[in-house]
Amino acid sequence: MDGLGVAWYTDTAADYSSPLSGPRPALYKSQSPPFNDFNFRSLCSNTESKCVFAHIRATSGSVVTQVNSHPFVFGRHTFMHNGVVSNFSDIRRDLTDLLSFDAYCNVLGTTDSEHVAALYITNLTHHGTKDTWEKEYTLEQMRAALIKTVIEVLELQHKKLGAKAAPNSLNLCATDGKKIVAIRFRNHESEQPPSLYWSEFAGSTLNHKYPGRPDDDSVNQEATKKAEEHGRHTIVASEPTTHDINEWHLINRNCALLVDEFGTETEVPIHYDAKFNTVDPSA
Repeated sequence: MDGLGVAWYTDTAADYSSPLSGPRPALYKSQSPPFNDFNFRSLCSNTESKCVFAHIRATSGSVVTQVNSHPFVFGRHTFMHNGVVSNFSDIRRDLTDLLSFDAYCNVLGTTDSEHVAALYITNLTHHGTKDTWEKEYTLEQMRAALIKTVIEVLELQHKKLGAKAAPNSLNLCATDGKKIVAIRFRNHESEQPPSLYWSEFAGSTLNHKYPGRPDDDSVNQEATKKAEEHGRHTIVASEPTTHDINEWHLINRNCALLVDEFGTETEVPIHYDAKFNTVDPSA
């Protein structure tokens, strides 16, 4: 474990800053493992939010430092990545040429993931400035920007390395605090991307006030409410975080999960041609 990060959305910034409205991400990062982070444990015990992104980092070669920990924030938008952009050092300079000026300036670390995050916000805002980072975009616009980001990475690799480019693992997730787009992607004919699951039930299992605690099979003596009282929610996770596998859906290979502001989940395929290393952005 090479660091951790968590972003959670609150209305605090909007309540005290006149140009803003709606929830904005608060960000905490550390280069320490979460088990040894006293501040992180206290924040978790005393913070609630309708949207949380959390990430435990395993470096693929970049320096272990706070700025290299996920998530990455651009205005109201938050981004995470699990996996690796292959041959990143070969395409890094060309990738930065695709970034808007403000997105480039917002890259504080050295990871492939943060550069991909900057490319996503560039595509989402059509090379907009920081002001456009505060705007809301439709779920379809978020999906299209994420797919375009994948396409541009593949195109840079194909142009620079041709058939020598290694496959990527691009499990990417982005939110504006109200909507979520997550993709599970690997550009290989048969190999699977890292796992990525979603659940609309696990939240009540993880909350000690409801029946179904995940740590043992005994009766939850702390349960004071029924599971159906918990309310609608979506959890996206690299691995299931409860013992009941029936609470989880594995996102299919090369597919995107879309969660709208009403909590409706939709899984759609990313049409991918492995032979030519391309993605169809219109599908």
